[in-house]
Amino acid sequence: MFCRCSVFLCLFVLSMAMAHRNMDISYPASVMIQDRMASVETTPSTSTFLLAMEIRWTVFCVHAVIYASLAVIKTLYTHGKRKMKKLKDRDEQEEATDDIFFDEAFHIVKSFILLGTKNTVESLQAFTNTHVPAPPWTAVAPVRVPLHSCNQAADLLTQWFGPEDLKRVVGGERWWQVRGLDGIDAEWIAEKSHLRPESAHIDPGRKSSEEEKLVMSMEQLETTMLYIHGGGYYWGSINTHRYQIVRYGMKAPQYPWPCPLHDVLAAYLYLIQPPHDAAHKPILPSKIVFAGDSAGGALCLTMLTVLRDLGRPLPAGAVLISPWVDLTHSFPSIHTNTATDFMPPHGFMNKPSVSWPVDPIKEGGRVARAHSDPPLKPCHANTPGADKNVTRDTAQVPPTDAEKHSGSAPAGSKQETLNSSASCVPLKSQEKAALLHGGKCDPTDRRHGRGRDRNRSQSNAMPIDDLAVNNGRGPSSDSIPDLHDIDFWQPNPPKVRIKDTGDVPLELRSQIQHYATTEQLSHPLVSPILQASLGNLCPLYILAGDGEVLRDEIIYLAHKAANPAEYPVREGVIRDGLRQKENVHKFSTPTKVHLQVYDGMCHVLTVFTFTSSADYAYHSIAEFAKHVTQRSAERLDQNLFPVLQQTLGPDVPSCAMNDRSGDMLMIRERVDIHGRVRPMEPKEDITALQLRPSEIGIIKEETLFKWLEGQEEWDRRFKYCATKVMKNRKKFEAKAKSMIKNARQRGLLLAGESDDLVERPIVGRSSAAHGAIQEDRRWGPLDLVDEQPPPTAIAARRDTREALALLKKSIYHTAPATHKTIPRVKTVDVVLAAFDPHDAPFRPPRQSVSEQQVRIGMRYIHGMRMWQSIVR
Repeated sequence: MFCRCSVFLCLFVLSMAMAHRNMDISYPASVMIQDRMASVETTPSTSTFLLAMEIRWTVFCVHAVIYASLAVIKTLYTHGKRKMKKLKDRDEQEEATDDIFFDEAFHIVKSFILLGTKNTVESLQAFTNTHVPAPPWTAVAPVRVPLHSCNQAADLLTQWFGPEDLKRVVGGERWWQVRGLDGIDAEWIAEKSHLRPESAHIDPGRKSSEEEKLVMSMEQLETTMLYIHGGGYYWGSINTHRYQIVRYGMKAPQYPWPCPLHDVLAAYLYLIQPPHDAAHKPILPSKIVFAGDSAGGALCLTMLTVLRDLGRPLPAGAVLISPWVDLTHSFPSIHTNTATDFMPPHGFMNKPSVSWPVDPIKEGGRVARAHSDPPLKPCHANTPGADKNVTRDTAQVPPTDAEKHSGSAPAGSKQETLNSSASCVPLKSQEKAALLHGGKCDPTDRRHGRGRDRNRSQSNAMPIDDLAVNNGRGPSSDSIPDLHDIDFWQPNPPKVRIKDTGDVPLELRSQIQHYATTEQLSHPLVSPILQASLGNLCPLYILAGDGEVLRDEIIYLAHKAANPAEYPVREGVIRDGLRQKENVHKFSTPTKVHLQVYDGMCHVLTVFTFTSSADYAYHSIAEFAKHVTQRSAERLDQNLFPVLQQTLGPDVPSCAMNDRSGDMLMIRERVDIHGRVRPMEPKEDITALQLRPSEIGIIKEETLFKWLEGQEEWDRRFKYCATKVMKNRKKFEAKAKSMIKNARQRGLLLAGESDDLVERPIVGRSSAAHGAIQEDRRWGPLDLVDEQPPPTAIAARRDTREALALLKKSIYHTAPATHKTIPRVKTVDVVLAAFDPHDAPFRPPRQSVSEQQVRIGMRYIHGMRMWQSIVR
């Protein structure tokens, strides 16, 4: 048993994905992939680059295998010990971890996630975006979602935001449209056994490639699933999710929100409105099902709300597997389920690199006391001084001279923050006091920095109930803010809601999520749990694990969609968003929802394909997709959700599976470890459903200190690395400055500029020898002068190697329409590029690993067939 488990788990890490059980449904699927190294020139640069990538990949693999082996040994010991205790105590209660394979697999995934936090963002992205061959039973046809479809999607998002929010919230309308690749590389995937090539309608007058013929042969299949993979918005790829079918093209932090949303919209438009030269015909939205896990599930939901708001056609249904819909972590299970999930206890962190975090070294601390009223501006919490109107509240707050001489911790550190609440107590006790009880502060500091906007109308303010009660200690009336003070009781990030209402408010000074800036976390398109209404959507099939940290927000999401009036959004969201205020009344029709919570399962239960729970989930997903896309409208009106082949628990009548909420049918179920279904308990018994709207979508004190504890540990562990990162960033900035200067001297000319601004315009629009000006490529890195992108956005950065690669490609190879000329590269630069492992002399440099797939020169270890032989 030990040998089998060891071999299995090592193969799991090396292959980076597990084959899913075959589903009883035939459907093609559009799959995003980055495949730019299929044809590689034989140059010194290429050989050196492949060798460098191979070394990095091998090192990560060795570390992963070591972690996996240690996890196997430890889990095998603890599993046997726990089983013996259960036998001794005659404990007959079944648990998911009673299965040795699930127990081992759970801990190997947990160890891999932990290993990822100890490596840089780039290395994790490269590892999970390394090409793995498709299994032999699948038919794969690579395609490319063109820039034309990307522009259509950009127009939709621009319409949704409007000019004011584009500037105030997003930071502009150009930067998120900048990309390195010439579109979104994609794949159509289907099982070979489901295809009938002889029945494909191929136009004899058109010269079609083998891939195009393969796509045409898929048109006979009735259902298309658009699958969006998870991975915390910043790692994972088609190679980790090929067997789950689709992914979006770009990931954070290099391509933060709304870049991924832009890509998934482009993929959907490509399916329903393909360009004239596409191999497939337009697919009816009624034949498409969205699906996604974790971050991908949230993107599916967000895309549905955008399409709904703009009156665009919705798909037939959507499958949301463990969707991550609250990036503020405001629900209880984020703390209570840490031991039963593989998610990192302090959130996703990484070893410092030039890409992430934004501030490897944070002067003045990562958390500080708020000192003034105006809230931080979006996208600039991490770049003090970026705005001329920055106040003391928006800048870093350094320690005072008194603090320095008194030996106190820097302002914003966890120790200093806790000292303000509970003095003369050991550090661990201080942490507990701050997290569980709160503390009193100096009365002279009370009510500072509540971030209120007194000019906003408060006519719609709802009474806030007993939130001011603090463990039986009621502060005096002069220290309790008005109950209608939304900015105090419902603080938007980076403000933090503290337990002691008389204490000094806290404020985050660092970006805590890769996907979006801290200020953007409460936006409804970032955390869709904060949508004013989730009504009027297509049918949703939502799955969650009872042991995952996201369980509570998923359960709340399902009930919110099915009962829009019963679960309203907090008032601050309505006040700050005109569209959200309109949506409350505009979309009041309940969405039809089928919710299933799986006993003993962790985040994304479908990863563990060999379990009975996952087997039942896959068959249920397949039946749902088939039902909503292949049944007549009359039959769907009678029974929107399929009657699943399910085994009921003991003494549970089948009629108990359905729970009516108002005039619509919502199915609420629990599934045990054997795939047996039972009805869910009443809503009144579910903790997540008892939260007040004012408590949702805000950063709370307990969540803040949980993150800060881990971040400070990482700061100490990688202190030297952080210093080195800052030096490297300065080097890259100097290279970028030199690149732009040389390009200008060689003839680079932008739209609106006259020829006398450059010395010698070398190559015009029509005579580019090594590059082309692409009319469909709207913007480039040099077109963002008036914009304020997030600090991690690669489009506006000049201090990372990936940013330099994007800049060079946009100047010399695939220029946007705003460029009037393409300059020639200096001979000396060509020679230097030939010996640079990260560059190329005559072709575009490799783009960011968050966008472009990695191909290495070593022979691939395809563990799928070996995995099957092991578990038989």
